[in-house]
Amino acid sequence: MSAPAVCRSCGAADLHPVLSLGSTPLANSLLTADQLAGPEPAYPLDLCLCRVCALVQITETVPPDVLFRDYLYFSSFSDTMLRHAEELANRLTADRGLGAESLVAEAASNDGYLLGFYRALGVPVLGIEPARNVALVAEERGIPTIAEFFDARLAQRLAAEGRRPDVFHANNVLAHVADLNGFVEGIAIVLAEGGEAVIEAPYVKEMIDRCEFDTIYHEHLCYFSLTALDALFERHGLVVADVERIPVHGGSLRVFVRRRGGPVARGVHDLRADEAGWCVSDPAPYEAFAARVAQLGQELTALLGRLKSEGRTIAAYGAAAKGSTLLNVFGIGTETLDFVVDRSTVKIGRYMPGVHLRIDPPERLLEEMPDYLLLLAWNLADEIMSQQDEYRTRGGRFIVPVPVPEVVT
Repeated sequence: MSAPAVCRSCGAADLHPVLSLGSTPLANSLLTADQLAGPEPAYPLDLCLCRVCALVQITETVPPDVLFRDYLYFSSFSDTMLRHAEELANRLTADRGLGAESLVAEAASNDGYLLGFYRALGVPVLGIEPARNVALVAEERGIPTIAEFFDARLAQRLAAEGRRPDVFHANNVLAHVADLNGFVEGIAIVLAEGGEAVIEAPYVKEMIDRCEFDTIYHEHLCYFSLTALDALFERHGLVVADVERIPVHGGSLRVFVRRRGGPVARGVHDLRADEAGWCVSDPAPYEAFAARVAQLGQELTALLGRLKSEGRTIAAYGAAAKGSTLLNVFGIGTETLDFVVDRSTVKIGRYMPGVHLRIDPPERLLEEMPDYLLLLAWNLADEIMSQQDEYRTRGGRFIVPVPVPEVVT
């Protein structure tokens, strides 16, 4: 395993390799039946740590046009994400006194699932979504959407047009950005005076503590601590004014970013100190995480192997990117799992990359009643188990793979 020449954020060359997951296919490149016999590109999936700014990052950069121009992830298929978005929109509209003269913009706005709640409250919105197929869905729902990648150039154009948001959202996108500094420079350019950027990203400490290795895939170039985010925003005249830890996506940070000069909440200072305490810029905690990933693989494959040897049938729930990482890294495919189900209608009928498991609608569970259901979308375990209560009532059992394999009856 080798590290890239310099850090994606600070440009330092002091990068330390911590984990290699081998070469895997692109996690969201779900295949059609016609594509199964064709070549399937795979790319190295190696993780390293910048010893200078504490940014954890992968070494490979797949071109954004390859990853995002035609995208099969729609946020609105998750009830959990919809509730999360509605609560956030209601809160910020009230806290910041947003109204008809305000503007809320979002980078990587997906199908408009968040901005739609602002629009319902009478707040003008603007989506920025590079996946053309997803942007079209947002437009059809009445969300004005620019089908481009957000960067400094687009920010300058919007600012020149007078479209400067009072609230700028970037939920689960910063980790996807190859040009981190260009993206953050864009925020600094476009944000209205007194405006605020609200940014959510999976928290690297949760990834370490809960062995969430399957959040590592080629779309996720970076894995953030507050320490790394501080350094990134400070470079562009911005400051993290407040921070919250939230449960979405297995544990994330929500940071409130403003221009320099205002007060900084006590919680920011406390979390900085906490990260210094667990040695955020030292390789040791990350290397311990890598050892736990190897152990998890042994435990999960042993559990599934035992169940198969007993004649049990096993299916999986969630054709999610994290599921693709877990299956491909641990070598779990059609020899173990019969099929995968997912609620997303755009995924049904396709096949998981690498392992070529067919994706079917959830109704197949009650038709075939597999003995066990491996929850690949474990971050939505409560939602899935609630939706599949009939499956459980009939005797079906769930396997939650992370942080340790657990059978839930």
